[in-house]
Amino acid sequence: MAASGTGRPQFISSNGGNRSFSNSPLIDNSDPNQIIVPEKKSWKNFFAYLGPGFLVSIAYIDPGNFETDLQSGARYKYELLWIILVASCAALVIQSLAANLGVVTGKHLAEHCRAEYSKVPNFMLWVLAEIAVVACDIPEVIGTAFALNMLFSIPVWIGVLLTGLSTLMLLALQQYGVRKLEFLIAFLVFTIAICFFIELHYSKPDPGEVLHGLFVPQLKGNGATGLAISLLGAMVMPHNLFLHSALVLSRKIPRSASGIKEACRFYLIESGLALMVAFLINVSVISVSGAVCNAPDLSPEDRANCEDLDLNKASFLLRNVVGKWSSKLFAIALLASGQSSTITGTYAGQYVMQGFLNLTLEPWLRNLLTRCLAIIPSLIVALIGGSAGAGKLIIIASMILSFELPFALVPLLKFTSCKTKMAAHVNSMAITVITWVIGGFMMGINIYYLVSSFIKLLIHSHMKLVAVVFCGILGFSGIAIYLASIAYLVFRKNREPTHLLASRNSQNEETLPRQDIVNMQLPNRVSTSDL
Repeated sequence: MAASGTGRPQFISSNGGNRSFSNSPLIDNSDPNQIIVPEKKSWKNFFAYLGPGFLVSIAYIDPGNFETDLQSGARYKYELLWIILVASCAALVIQSLAANLGVVTGKHLAEHCRAEYSKVPNFMLWVLAEIAVVACDIPEVIGTAFALNMLFSIPVWIGVLLTGLSTLMLLALQQYGVRKLEFLIAFLVFTIAICFFIELHYSKPDPGEVLHGLFVPQLKGNGATGLAISLLGAMVMPHNLFLHSALVLSRKIPRSASGIKEACRFYLIESGLALMVAFLINVSVISVSGAVCNAPDLSPEDRANCEDLDLNKASFLLRNVVGKWSSKLFAIALLASGQSSTITGTYAGQYVMQGFLNLTLEPWLRNLLTRCLAIIPSLIVALIGGSAGAGKLIIIASMILSFELPFALVPLLKFTSCKTKMAAHVNSMAITVITWVIGGFMMGINIYYLVSSFIKLLIHSHMKLVAVVFCGILGFSGIAIYLASIAYLVFRKNREPTHLLASRNSQNEETLPRQDIVNMQLPNRVSTSDL
């Protein structure tokens, strides 16, 4: 290894040439720790692609989802289940685009942002992405703290402090290989599923009402729109787009057009399976909450808990209505969700920092920084507001994620439109139109809710007229900046498309997997023969 003139480490290849670490040094040799897809076409190749989708699906069943799912079922029974269905279908399309971007171009979303945008927009997008990672981490910290409280009667504020240490222990499993870590995450996902399917069996929701809620859209009652936005924000998270486009770079795929097309197809199937499990879990949580909180024989105390249901109250509610074992099952599922989510959140934060700033940190250090930013507000709220305040903080974090979604979604749509359509026809015009419609619909809902909520706040405030006018000017100015920023991303013309096939005859041939991506996941597993 030698130092380049730019201060970036370089690796000397077998033919004597230098390759920059930041310019995607690649693995060309066979290694038992690599995941290599055979050149020969076969359905068995699908198993080589299994893994990234399940890591990504964790974001759809994290404690933030459970919080909003529980409140949705408690307040509106099964009426908002259709939001989960719509969000899951949209998530499948969007996540497949993120996977395609990484497979076709050999770079993930954050790296494309650094290459496309000037310093100021790139820096602002990085700040927003980091805020999204922290906003995602807050529900995971609080959820894990609640789970520890349910299982071991540990105070919530102490549980908040313990979450960082527990995540560092799980991240130590990286040294045994990315495949084993993927199997661990998949095991945790199915653990969550089993726990809630058992809860679903004993709570006995009405199947007809559940199906009606799934396929008949409705928004009735005060606050239904706000909760629907929270459900949407908890389902489609901006940091997940950065994560998925990077995770697919850990596979060594064939460089032919058919190989890239096969990879995109198998990643779509794999994401569909993982998101289907996540969808069923979310439906189960809402159905359990709706059935329990709308039971005719519910006690006045339990009915009061249902009016302001959070993760902690849900445990006591299930224990009183379904049984003590039900509370423990819920706690186990919540603990598995929180811990697996923090692992994927740490990876997403590392890819964001590496992509936008060309800066990498050791996973434990990155986790410590992210965890501190999430622990501080969580700890303050837990000490002052208790479990109720911590539950409200989860809802606020979910809404922040929803408002930040356009700043990851628009670049993804733009990049996949211009950078992948030339390779293996993986991005047809029909898919482009559908994804833009989905993205526009989601962004339109966010903007509508933002404007309507702000107007309602001004109308019903008890401030003097001068203060209302001043707040209105500031608020609408902020909304105008928000809309202008989205418009800039939408209408800005991208640079010329680049992808792996475009450079297949060049001297600097690129293939997957990316060495820096593999190293980021497995910092202690690179042998000297690879360098």
